[in-house]
Amino acid sequence: MRDMATNAVDETEATEATTDEKAVDTTKSDEATETEVPAAAEAAETKDASPSGVGQGAAAVVSAALGVVSLTGSWLGTIAAARQNLVGQLRTAQGASVAKQIQAVYGDAWQATALWGGLFALLALVVGVVTLARPAFGTPGRIQAPWIKSVAWAGVALGVIGLFLAVLKYTGILLGLPSAG
Repeated sequence: MRDMATNAVDETEATEATTDEKAVDTTKSDEATETEVPAAAEAAETKDASPSGVGQGAAAVVSAALGVVSLTGSWLGTIAAARQNLVGQLRTAQGASVAKQIQAVYGDAWQATALWGGLFALLALVVGVVTLARPAFGTPGRIQAPWIKSVAWAGVALGVIGLFLAVLKYTGILLGLPSAG
């Protein structure tokens, strides 16, 4: 019996030693977790503090959209052309020459459409250039996403093409008015 009691005491001591080791291990892992938590919190704060580039991406898309609008026409351009057409009809006398009537009714409306197209093209160009130049004035070392650069360059290119076409339309080089003679 004494051997059994000695064995029981030995098992109890072994269990207590194992429990103490686990307690030590748990304490060590808690200490490691506590030191890791502030580092993770600092990383999260740094990530939240740095800009995500959403504004630059939106500006790039707006630039491309304005460029497309400058090439295809806009509601404002259509309304301005219709208004100018009506004004030309009201101001042109019945006895005016055919060339004057064509210019007043159709030519001024065509130029109004060209002006609005040129305005949208200029806006596309400015927004695209500002989007491309923005990283130079931002956080040093922060790289702009490649898709933002691509879309902004598309907006700049569409703006240049739209501006060029608007000037050609306004001056009558591209699809000028027919001669009345």
